[in-house]
Amino acid sequence: MNAIQPIDHERLLLERVREWEDQYNPDLKLLRVPFSSPGYHTTLKNVETVHGTYANLIYALALLDTGLAEYERRAFDVIETILPLQETDRSRDTFGIWPWFYEEPLERMAPPDWNWADFCGKQLLMAEYRHGPRIPEPLRSRIKQAIGNACDAIIKRNVGPSYTNIAIMGALVTLVAGEHYGIEAYADYGLRRLERFHEFTFELKTFQEYNSPTYAVVAILELSRLRSMTATPRAAQLSGDLLDLAWGMAAEHHHPATGQWSGPHSRCYRTLLNEETKSFLQVATDGQVGFVAPERLRYSAEWYESGVSCPERYFPQFREPRTVTVRRIYARDLERGLEKEATSYMTPNYAIGTFRKDIMWNQCRNLVGYFDNGGSPTSIQLRVLHDGYDYCSAVFECIQNGPDAVFGIRFLTEGGDTHPNLDKMHGTIEASDLRIRLEIGGHRERVEVRSAGASAEIAIGGTTVKLQRLFASYHDGEQYMPVPEWSVLQEEDTICLDFVLYEGSRRTFDFRTMAAGAFLFALSVGKPIPAYTVSAGKERASVTADWSEEPRQLDIPIRPTAFSVRA
Repeated sequence: MNAIQPIDHERLLLERVREWEDQYNPDLKLLRVPFSSPGYHTTLKNVETVHGTYANLIYALALLDTGLAEYERRAFDVIETILPLQETDRSRDTFGIWPWFYEEPLERMAPPDWNWADFCGKQLLMAEYRHGPRIPEPLRSRIKQAIGNACDAIIKRNVGPSYTNIAIMGALVTLVAGEHYGIEAYADYGLRRLERFHEFTFELKTFQEYNSPTYAVVAILELSRLRSMTATPRAAQLSGDLLDLAWGMAAEHHHPATGQWSGPHSRCYRTLLNEETKSFLQVATDGQVGFVAPERLRYSAEWYESGVSCPERYFPQFREPRTVTVRRIYARDLERGLEKEATSYMTPNYAIGTFRKDIMWNQCRNLVGYFDNGGSPTSIQLRVLHDGYDYCSAVFECIQNGPDAVFGIRFLTEGGDTHPNLDKMHGTIEASDLRIRLEIGGHRERVEVRSAGASAEIAIGGTTVKLQRLFASYHDGEQYMPVPEWSVLQEEDTICLDFVLYEGSRRTFDFRTMAAGAFLFALSVGKPIPAYTVSAGKERASVTADWSEEPRQLDIPIRPTAFSVRA
């Protein structure tokens, strides 16, 4: 796409505010937004719209940012409605946070989201930082108290540097609030937190929330704000270092032919980029690199006066096709024997990425690929589904060499069901369906899928993906089951290659009594699957990949195990 005109932030912000007009609820003095949920924290179901706390604070700041007097009263009304929803009782563990929705108080959430001290506190802080003198008393004093409550909650929780986006956001709120209000304890804490995060991140020169299309954008946005808002030169320098690292990660994973963010992704909410993320990249390059047509640009009010700007030296990586392997160690704990590795392989026509080892959480894209299908993107993504939802206690392990990957799926005897921590399954689940799925999404014209027992093949435009079962041993807790075969299922928005482990009446699966639950597969893009050596004993199964370099072996336990960084 050719370069477009520079971004007119004032016009785009005003257009965005006017688009919200029909969503404003004058009775509640809040903005309605479509209900969405990742499947945890909220207990709300079967609702179409809600009044989100964070969304409304974004709206209130946007109203003030227009500079138009006609929007002032509404902005103050929104803030006045949201402030009382914060927990102010210091004896409660929810002190300083807000619920997600006006409709759902903190005591009804399952559980509350402690990040909302950071998210909502940040919006109130920016309203005070940019527009404090315009805000009438006593509202301005109430905002100061709410920000202080949020800072106290952030400091008490004291999130570590591995939680990338919250580590940054908490540093922003406490540091800038401390500087702005002259509260030394907040400012000192925020700077120490930023220094600790900088040191931690630069040990491996990457973020532990690795290559996340969602949270890399959040990190860039919050670091840009921090750099532009702080009065502390040291904080500005640290933020600048981290910003350069974040932009480098985004640029090296951009796949120009599909316009996608190549994987793998540690945290991701959708496999294909939405228009807002593409628009963010376009805004960050001031329109010098085009990701969407001008009429489809989706401007977020959060970007206004954020200071977001992509360094020009990264522009070529967003524009130019290339063949490259990106391999990174993104987490290491020598005491626990933990090392996490990610591999991305990109060609001008496709990109395929894998993690060395991770759980199959719905936010993890452990094996994900993007293909240029006649100018439109087609995606593939590996999933393990428990009654249609991604099963957290399945474990993915993989070794990848360019377009070739061998990977295993196995199970844990402990861990989460839909979330790693919020719904522990204690070794058992109730299920009517359990399956491994390679899901094909995006543009599905010129996609053909064929399966023949242990093997399957996907033709995407001019590129072929081959998939082969190498080993399977499955005991459902009562008996050994027949070895599954690949089958093709057409759904409304996807084509699915399914490896069905169980489908039938609802029953209990006890992973602690299973004698086996391990599967090994090979995947190759654009070429035949190489010959692999597979072996299995009573306890473990392994596959040896004899690639051009020295052989590499993937070895997994056959029986479900407790979680171990070494197992």
